[in-house]
Parts: sequence; C-alpha cells; structure tokens
Amino acid sequence: MNRLAGVTSPYLLQHADNPVDWWPWTPEAFEEARRRDVPVLLSVGYSACHWCHVMAHESFEDQETAAYLNAHFVGVKVDREERPDVDAVYMEAVQAATGQGGWPMTVFLTADAEPFYFGTYFPPEPRHGSPSFRQVLEGVHSAWTDRRDEVAEVARKIVRDLAGREIGFGDAQVPGEGELAQALLGLTRDYDAAHGGFGGAPKFPPSMAVEFLLRHHARTGAEGALQMAADTCERMARGGIYDQLGGGFARYSVDRAWVVPHFEKMLYDNALLCRVYAHLWRATGSDLARRVALETADFMVRELRTDEGGFASALDADSDDGTGKHVEGAYYVWTPQQLREVLGDEDAQLAADHFGVTAEGTFEEGASVLQLPQAEGVFDAARVESVRARLKASRDGRPAPGRDDKVVAAWNGLAIAALAETGAYFDRPDLVDAALGAADLLVRLHLDEHARLARTSKDGRAGAHAGVLEDYADVAEGFLALASVTGEGVWLEFAGFLLDHVLAQFTDEESGALYDTAADAEKLIRRPQDPTDNATPSGWSAAAGALLSYAAQTGSEAHRRTAERALGVVKALGPRAPRFVGWGLATAEALLDGPREVAVVGPADDPATRELHRVALLATAPGAVVAVGAADSGELPLLADRSLVGGAPTAYVCRNFTCDAPTTDADRLRAALGG
Repeated sequence: MNRLAGVTSPYLLQHADNPVDWWPWTPEAFEEARRRDVPVLLSVGYSACHWCHVMAHESFEDQETAAYLNAHFVGVKVDREERPDVDAVYMEAVQAATGQGGWPMTVFLTADAEPFYFGTYFPPEPRHGSPSFRQVLEGVHSAWTDRRDEVAEVARKIVRDLAGREIGFGDAQVPGEGELAQALLGLTRDYDAAHGGFGGAPKFPPSMAVEFLLRHHARTGAEGALQMAADTCERMARGGIYDQLGGGFARYSVDRAWVVPHFEKMLYDNALLCRVYAHLWRATGSDLARRVALETADFMVRELRTDEGGFASALDADSDDGTGKHVEGAYYVWTPQQLREVLGDEDAQLAADHFGVTAEGTFEEGASVLQLPQAEGVFDAARVESVRARLKASRDGRPAPGRDDKVVAAWNGLAIAALAETGAYFDRPDLVDAALGAADLLVRLHLDEHARLARTSKDGRAGAHAGVLEDYADVAEGFLALASVTGEGVWLEFAGFLLDHVLAQFTDEESGALYDTAADAEKLIRRPQDPTDNATPSGWSAAAGALLSYAAQTGSEAHRRTAERALGVVKALGPRAPRFVGWGLATAEALLDGPREVAVVGPADDPATRELHRVALLATAPGAVVAVGAADSGELPLLADRSLVGGAPTAYVCRNFTCDAPTTDADRLRAALGG
C-alpha cells in the first residue's frame, strides 16, 4: 500500500499513485523493515528535480520494477526540501563513499537507518557503465540475503566514519583582515574573466560570494572586488540563465557562459539574487542592476506567491511542449519560426538579433534560449519593448511549468528580506507589503506558542516537520530587514524569539559550534552540521549573520558573542574555500565594520525623517542596521534616549561602542555611512 496520500509535500504527492508501496520517513517504516527483515530503499528528491521525474517515470511507475522493490525492500520517499536534515546526513555518506552526489539520491539502509549502498540516478537499462536500477535492486537483495555480516560491517563503518566528522571551529578566533584578503585572492584565482562567475561548467549563481565582494569593496575600497561582482551580475543578467521575458533566474547554467540553464526556478535563488542586484544598484547606481532586481521581485510576487501570502518553493524545469510530452525548457525556448508566427518577419528578425535566436539554436532541436548578447542601446528601445511584450503574451498561452506550492520557512525568510529592501530602495510599497504578507503567514502558521518553527506549510496547513537552523536564521534575517524598513518593533521581537532558540537549541555551549538540527530534534545516525554555503547560506553562517544584526539592534552581548564564535569556521575555511563560505565572509565583513548602528528619530510623516531613513537604508557600510521611529520611542532599542536636535529629525550613528555626533543633515549622514 502506498502511504503518501495526504502528506503536505508536493514531491511526495507526485509519487502517491506509484505502484511502489512508498512510506514517508517515519519510525513505522523502519519497524516494518525490521519485522520483514528486509533493507530500506531511501529515495530522496524534490519537486522541481528533472532527473527525479525521469527515474520516477522509468522505474517507480514500472509495474515489474515496483513489484520486485515491494517484495524485497521497504521503500521510503523523502522530500529533501522538507527534511533537509535527512538529506544532509545521507548525502554526506553518498559523497564520502562515491566522491559525488546529487538528486535523485538512492541509498540502501538497514532497519537501524544505517546506510550501506549508495547512488543517485539509476537508468532502467545498463548505460554508460552504470548498472540498471533492477540490477542494483537484485544485487543489494543478494548481498542482504547471502552476505549479511559483510553488509552490517559496512554500515557500522560508515556510521563510525560519519560520527568522526564533527566540526569544532567554535573556539577559533574571528576572521580578520588577513583571512578576508586571502579569501578575495582565492576568488580572484577562480574568477572566470571571460564570462563572469567562478569555476567552469556547470555554473551556479554565486549570490553569496557576490555579497561578500560588495561588502569588501564598501569596507576597503578594493576596486577588483566590485568589478568581479558587477561583471558577474551583468553576464548572468544578459545570459539565458535569466528569463529575458518574465524575469527571474533559473537554477544554474549547464555551460560556463550562462547560455543554457537548467530551467527550474527556485525561490531561494531568486530571493538571494534579487537582494544582490538591489545591493549592486545601491553601490553603483547601475540601471541594469535596478531593472533586474525589480523584475526578479515582480517575478516572485507574480508567479510564486501563494493564496495564503507565502511564497512557493519552485517552478519545474519541464512543461508540456504542446503535444502532451513534458520537455525540459519547453516553456522558455524559441525557434525562428515561432518568432515569425508571433511577430511577423520584420520584428522576428529584430527579436532574433536582440535575443540571440539562431537557425541552429542554442539549446535542443533548433530552439534557442533568449539572451541579451549585444549591448543595450543598439536597438530601438520602444520597439524592443513591444517585441518583448508580445512574446511574453504569447508565452503566457503555453502550458506553464508545474509549481511546488510548498512554503519553506527559510526560503520565505530570504524572500522577505529581499522584497522589503527592494521595495524600500525603489519606492515600491507593494513589494514591502508582499514581504509583510509572507512574514504574517510565518507568524500565524509556522510559529507555535513556544516560538518554534515548522519547516513547511502547504495550502494553509503547517507541515509536521520541525524547522532546522537555516529556518530560524533566515526567517530572523527577514524579520530584521522588515524592522529596519518599517520601523515596527514587533519584527525585531519575533527575530529575538527565533534567535533565542538558536542559542538554546542549536549551539554547543562549550565550543560555540552550531548544529543544523535542534538538540531535541529526531535523532538520526549523525547530528547534521555543515558550515559551508551551497545553494543557500548554510544555517551556520546565516545564524551568525542574523545574530550579529540582532546584537547590533539590541546591544545583546550573548547574541554577539555567539555570532563571533560561529565565525571561527570562516577564519578556517574562508582562505581555503571562499566560494563555499560566501555568506560567512559577508558576515565577517559586517563584524569588521562594526556593524554600524543607525537610529533615525522624527515624525513618520516628516519628509526629513523619510530622507534620513532612506539614506540610512542605502548605506553601503557592511551589515549596517537601521532603526526609525519617533524620538524617545520604545519601539526599537536603538531609539531609546534619542531626541531631536533643534526640533528637527535626527540621525545617530554608532559602532564599536562609539557614537558620532548626531546630525540632521542627510549628506553628512551619507558620508558617515559610506553611501
């Protein structure tokens, strides 16, 4: 019997009709394996994963394969986005054993959840040196039946090896000038001067490394850091990884030049990149950065906002190509003939030239991914905008990619921060309202009476799984951004509730190291702990950043001390692997800069108050925190004992326990904040 009906995960629901007798990750599944004396097949993926869909269609929907699996295994399906702790533990084992990892992830476990055989995608027939999935099932069954002692010893050794991987960088000193300079040098060595970004193909948007580069430039004036950030952002925005019609970024580029994306669109990528482009505009005034930040924000609100006010996780890479067949990228790509059908011959030629559509195609079967290969300004802007609008209207009539409507707390926190800041920078109160709507949903639905977070929700129903460190940290980050933008103290209070849980449940008191799961969470074969940034900031570095900002807003020594101890890992990893600890490096930049604490006091309806507040928000000083409100207001701690100077709205700037003279002059405030 398949037991996936009624769960909140869209990925699991995609498998609810499989002939495989799937179980969700529950103690009962492992009890069943023990009762039947069979191994567990753990299959981990996520809703927008292309190869997960392929393996499901080829193997999990096949009656014969399913019958064999059901007879000899207990099948357990896990949504990695819903259970990042389970995913992290077994992905670490897969990578240690095979040297690589990815999704779908296929792991065979004992009834004690100990892994003994690993893989990712297995084809239905032997291919390119890889056994078929049926051969893998038969081989594992044979080993389980005939060589059980050997299987058990392998499982025990893997668990022992994993247990020895705990990280103890909590007591290390905070990174200083030397480590951040070495990190910059490391990024420079990995930089792709021809195409922007770092490393080769496949190439992922380096949003967190770019944030570090922007902050490093703001603090030190290093022009090379700003140039790498700006050039990378421009190349991505002109490439096929960016949706030239609808805004928003795909997950990654399969080539080093950003031409052909893997077409799934994830909330977390777009939230992080929206914020990065807004910060790039803040630093440079770039029109391109402004456009991309706003288009990406509009994409999130238009296509990912749920009826409840939160933000859905992803859009699929695949969609119906018009013939009933699901094809990767079908929604996004164009042939010259399709351009002519929509635009007519003359405008089709303009579109082909402007967007890089060729007769041979840049993707598959003669289709091209739209890019901006030539400099803007070469074409008639009004005519190009007309072409873009007509293509967008035509594309809207195509079968749309599926949407994963699951609301993930952490990713919504990232979106809240991005939309709040972008709305404030560009005078878009609708974006701030969207951020407030998502924040309200998290408070109403994800937070319980003890301020504990649920990881996910769907259709207004909270999921059963507890939040992990990144949820607490990223939601706190979003709430802190809202507090700075709106001046509403309630968001600082909620951030404090969440970060108090980080101190109590996720921090090792002796070493200062952080764990990805709470002390009272479900016990796995290893308590996951990963300080490296991947597609999103690690829970470790995100927590350090939020703790530091909260400490600056409140003066809490406990939160600042925990942030500093957590940054010890950045001292160790930053010089060696800067691409994978970008958010930690960005937080270290904020620590070296103070961070600066800005209090703006004055009547909310006074234009001078609004001007000072805007100048404070647009400050490039790394990690600067902002409080705005009436004089001597109790709304936010930074406003306490702050009064007007000469009856005029006034700004106060402090850092490292030292304050500048208060000012009523926006230009003087701008100079004090590096803006």
